[in-house]
Amino acid sequence: MAYINYIPYDDASDELKRLFEKLGGKDRTPANIVRIAGHNPKAMEAHVDFYRAIMFGKSPLTRRQREMIAVVVSGINDCHY
Repeated sequence: MAYINYIPYDDASDELKRLFEKLGGKDRTPANIVRIAGHNPKAMEAHVDFYRAIMFGKSPLTRRQREMIAVVVSGINDCHY
C-alpha cells in the first residue's frame, strides 16, 4: 500500500490523463508503481521510459536474466512487485 495518494483519472490534469490513457490500457489505470508518480507527470513518463530501457533495451543480459535480477532485488527489499 502506497503512502502517497494516487490521483484518480477524473481528477487528473490533461497531461496526466494522456499518460493514464497511454500507459494504462483499456481501463486507463497504469500499474500502481507508475501511478505513484502521478503528482509529477514528467517523472511518471521518465520512470516508464527508464524501466523500458532497462528491461527491453539492448543489453549483454538476456530478458530472463534481467527479470531474475528484478525478482531478487524485490525480494531483498520486501517488495511485492
